[in-house]
Amino acid sequence: MDKAKLKLLLVNGKISIKQAMQKLNETAEKILFVVDKDNRLLGTLTDGDIRTGLINGLNFSDEIKTVMCCQFVAIFDYEADRSEKAKAMMIEKKIEQIPVLDTEGKIINVILWTDIFREKQPIEAVDRFTNTVVIMAGGKGTRLAPFTRILPKPLIPIGDKPVIEIIMEKFHKHGFCNFNLTLNYKKEYIKAFLKENSFPYKVDWVEEEHYMGTAGSLSLLKDQIKETFFVSNCDIILNANFADILKWHKENGNLMTLLGCHKEVAVPYGVLELERGTLKRFIEKPNYDFIINTGVYVLEPDVISLIQDKHIDMNVLIELASKEGKVSVYPVSEGWFDVGQWDEYEKSLNELSLI
Repeated sequence: MDKAKLKLLLVNGKISIKQAMQKLNETAEKILFVVDKDNRLLGTLTDGDIRTGLINGLNFSDEIKTVMCCQFVAIFDYEADRSEKAKAMMIEKKIEQIPVLDTEGKIINVILWTDIFREKQPIEAVDRFTNTVVIMAGGKGTRLAPFTRILPKPLIPIGDKPVIEIIMEKFHKHGFCNFNLTLNYKKEYIKAFLKENSFPYKVDWVEEEHYMGTAGSLSLLKDQIKETFFVSNCDIILNANFADILKWHKENGNLMTLLGCHKEVAVPYGVLELERGTLKRFIEKPNYDFIINTGVYVLEPDVISLIQDKHIDMNVLIELASKEGKVSVYPVSEGWFDVGQWDEYEKSLNELSLI
């Protein structure tokens, strides 16, 4: 790795989790190296480490030294056959980057998976999952009017593909091969598209007779779904490892998992904080950090039985599920695109073209 790129991956342990998230997105190497003032390696940081910290109650303002991994794997520059040793370690540990240290523990290089294997192949073969991915594709897409007066929202183009196909490709990349769409508005257009195209995965659909809310159409699948399944809105594109998410959901014994994403919201006004009518603090145009609902979920089949009424929205179903079992949130740092409203759709086009 060239020195300029390596320098971008070196961070101080006192930077915030939020700053580290931004740095990970900028560098696109999936890892940061936490060093002291002399570049001695103290630990490593991945989005998985950040996710664990947020799940355990840390804030975006907390320092990364609270979540970094101190049990890292490294190679010393004086070792013979470094490439062969790195190759063996990458395969055994399933890691894509190994730091190279000098005799003082300073990081002087990073060996990448692509340096060893010369191609961007995955570390391990993608598993094929039988779990169904349900895509809620029956809404009218009023936020995208007048576009959706002609096309149904799932067929809105992102580049040369409709959004529904991109969503399925994202899941299929991680081994999911069974899709079921819930249809209503302009359903004949969507059915025609599905029939006229061949896909390397199975696609089926069910049809609403009337609008059943943002979750009600899941009841149409109660006799078809017998194992853990995903649900995604049809206007959401998410860059995430869905296989890892499924594994995490099961390991934690969740009845339902909501996928959340960091979102910084800028308030374009001065905010007044009061205490018993007296000004406590004046904050000029502050930014606030939230974990927002992405519109992608992992559910156990038992959740479908909670839909007693034919019409139910997802927020109501989430409340019902939380009374019956464990409902958790799996945070992802970035890579969430809501193409269901014009301003976000327009912003997403350029970013998605780079993915």
